[in-house]
Amino acid sequence: MKVSIKITFLTGLLLASSQFACSDKCTETRTFRRFNSVQLTVGQVRKNIGSEASRALKSPGKIYAKDNFIFINEVKEGVHIFDNSNTASPKEIAFLRIPGNADIAIKGDIMYADSYMDVVAFNIKNPAAVKEVGRVNNVFNYGLVDGMSWSVDTTRGIIYDTQAEIVTQKISTDCDDFSAGTPVFWNRGGVVVNDAAFSSGKSAQASPGANTGTGGSMARFALYDDYLYTVTQSGLQLFSLKKPELPSKKGDINLGWGIETIFPYKDKLFIGSTTGMFIFDNANPAKPVQMSAFTHARACDPVVVDDKYAYVTLRNNNSWCGGASNQLDVIDISNLYSPQLLKTYPMTSPYGLGLEGKTLFICEGKSGLKTFDATDVKAIKQTQHLKGVNAIDVIPLTNTLLAIGRDGLYQYDYSNRNQLKLLSVIPVKTN
Repeated sequence: MKVSIKITFLTGLLLASSQFACSDKCTETRTFRRFNSVQLTVGQVRKNIGSEASRALKSPGKIYAKDNFIFINEVKEGVHIFDNSNTASPKEIAFLRIPGNADIAIKGDIMYADSYMDVVAFNIKNPAAVKEVGRVNNVFNYGLVDGMSWSVDTTRGIIYDTQAEIVTQKISTDCDDFSAGTPVFWNRGGVVVNDAAFSSGKSAQASPGANTGTGGSMARFALYDDYLYTVTQSGLQLFSLKKPELPSKKGDINLGWGIETIFPYKDKLFIGSTTGMFIFDNANPAKPVQMSAFTHARACDPVVVDDKYAYVTLRNNNSWCGGASNQLDVIDISNLYSPQLLKTYPMTSPYGLGLEGKTLFICEGKSGLKTFDATDVKAIKQTQHLKGVNAIDVIPLTNTLLAIGRDGLYQYDYSNRNQLKLLSVIPVKTN
């Protein structure tokens, strides 16, 4: 696929090392993120979808689990498919090339994925040879993936995107230039993160009789009954799956701005935004009805839920998320029409989170992965802190925890809730 590229700006300088000369000038080796402006044609993107041999994991995005398979998004490029029958040694099966991809959801043998402006349906019955079977054109007009925005001009058939590359160069600077200490900024799933990668939690995406997979707290796609729900930066979109291979759009619900995530729980939808949490009654999946909204200071806020409580992490370490403090909020949702803040716990830099029973898993980026006993929500206690793991997203499965970060996917046995045991790692390969 041919693209035209124009370098637009440099950002996120990171000092890797420096050699100081005996003069007013210093030579420094700096690693920075260079952003390139890219134009693609809609036709190119729609033709450039297909199954191919497995490839190395380089820029992982969101994760999804279904049956014995793990699906890992390669940011804006597609989906890695792994057979996870043996959690100690997951096996690479194939790579599904999907330009502009960030989110997926799976029901039965059909996977739904975004590809820039479109929602595409794939038959994954044979994971080694996935086939496109349906498509809804021109669903999204713009998006934010990996910290880079894109938009589409449907009249001209042009997609305007931004791609990033990590560049290391030796440059000459003034010796009193301290800008080299500025960290590289990363983003996964629409949330800017500092030197890290993603976020997730246990999502109750299954409805009675449905054979669906599990996403996480940062998911923008969710399934319930015969409907697919997607959130954009400004609202909720509904798609009928009465004919699973041929999804059809059925409506939009405007929610304002700063919408980030969707978490379905039983017959309710919990939608996270940079300013709060929306709760929808989804008893009629064709017509979700807003029940209430819980407002907080501007911050990135993935959410997971059980019968009585919603757990929300707020993070303030970048300009996208805003200025709230780093914290975990426990919200009493026993009255869904009037959610109330129950207690706040200070955190270091929380990203995604997952909940299994009374065990709470919270990702803290480069500060690691933490496990908590939430038996008493008014006195949540930390039981373990795994350092050396750049954790951004988690999915708790049955006694197995999937945790993803900028350096790869980790799997842990958590049959002992207070002592996670490493099972395997799918590493990122940069070369």
